[in-house]
Amino acid sequence: MAGLTLRAVAKRFGTVEAVKAIDLEVADGEFIVLVGPSGCGKSTLLRMIAGLEEISSGEILLDGRNIDAMAPRDRDMAMVFQDYALYPHMTVAENLGFALKMRDMPAAAIAERVSEVARMLELDALLARKPRALSGGQRQRVALGRALIREPEVFLFDEPLSNLDAKLRVGMRMEIRKLQMALGTTSIYVTHDQIEAMTMADRIVVLRLGEVQQIGTPMDIYERPANSFVGTFIGSPPMSLLPATLRREGDELNLLFGAGQEIALPKPRIEALTRAKVDRVEVGLRPEHVSLAGKSRADVAGFSSDIILVEDHGADSVAVVSLGGQEIMARVKPGSARVGDAGRRFHVDADRLHLFHPETGAALV
Repeated sequence: MAGLTLRAVAKRFGTVEAVKAIDLEVADGEFIVLVGPSGCGKSTLLRMIAGLEEISSGEILLDGRNIDAMAPRDRDMAMVFQDYALYPHMTVAENLGFALKMRDMPAAAIAERVSEVARMLELDALLARKPRALSGGQRQRVALGRALIREPEVFLFDEPLSNLDAKLRVGMRMEIRKLQMALGTTSIYVTHDQIEAMTMADRIVVLRLGEVQQIGTPMDIYERPANSFVGTFIGSPPMSLLPATLRREGDELNLLFGAGQEIALPKPRIEALTRAKVDRVEVGLRPEHVSLAGKSRADVAGFSSDIILVEDHGADSVAVVSLGGQEIMARVKPGSARVGDAGRRFHVDADRLHLFHPETGAALV
């Protein structure tokens, strides 16, 4: 196995800078997920690591060796593509063993290795079939097996689950993660799906317009987003973002929202905002930070709203309500809120809400 290092890696297409001087250290055996919206440069970055795209500047090191000038076949990396890329005229067994055949491995050794990988991926009964006779999930397992059989130093995954239905996606992401943990192979996984990123990664790299916005563990990024883009991109349901004015009253500091609604801030937040020297902020609220308040509760960190919409998710529900004239989401118990309920009181966990600079979007506290 091996670690991977990217030093100021950039890619330009004419005057367009698709990837902007990215630095990244991937530890031996680590599972890194590159996530971001379409056009953020994540697949381009993966292709540069694989050698399928030439870098414009910077360098890529594998286990300390510069591999910039190496052909893809010499980098000892295996890539799993979005469209499976199976040979339609070959059986599952032939697809699995093709890379080994190209290395002139003896037929008996190929057959043994194919059998081993097929057992690992539960493809034993499918070895004689051709891709057209397989389901989407089976084809993806064959594509995974074709990469696995090579025993590479690095696995590269380019949105491998995007063609599968929701149930298969959940199953396959679990299988990929379990397999990677068992093998301990350094892996880089590209997706636009932040749920995949949260559930699979050791660390997440959030990209936007070719630039790294934040690198960290899933919970670090979820609980301490570096800016409002990361905060709203990571999390499902997404974080609500509202403008607010800061209103001082003695030693107290309140968030004043558009319709005259106020929420008092706890002392640590007041001290941090005083140092930041701002009079306006963007407030990030996740659904779990907003909840129904008890009827007798006198709550300085609360507001009243009609129930606009309720989404039932089974174990819990999400209510769409209004704060300062803007819609936000609150996580509630099933059956506790109904569409049309008027003047319901909600509590805001002021210790956990996120505050961002109104112009730069950078996290303030």
